[in-house]
Amino acid sequence: MQTVVQAFCSKGSSLRDRIVNDRKLDEFGLYVAKEKKKGRRHGWSKLHSNLEGRHGAINFEWNAATRMLICRVVTRGGGKPHSIIGDLVDYLMSRCRKRIQLITVFAK
Repeated sequence: MQTVVQAFCSKGSSLRDRIVNDRKLDEFGLYVAKEKKKGRRHGWSKLHSNLEGRHGAINFEWNAATRMLICRVVTRGGGKPHSIIGDLVDYLMSRCRKRIQLITVFAK
């Protein structure tokens, strides 16, 4: 199953960079599994949860033109994404609340 979480933000620097470089990310049960390669045009990163029962990955990228963080939550084998999505939204609302104007969740 794939779910899309979009965070529309106020003007400012890349929210993706902020998440990747946040030292408190692990306090929310998340860690950076992969990151963009230097020289690539579009920046992307991948998060995983280190908490029991949280399956799947969060692939996310920052679109500077629209000031939007686009997160694709992917689970396999019938895994339910609600736990890892909850961890992501908890993190965003706790650590990036001043920048975020709207969060939307779409199930595909």
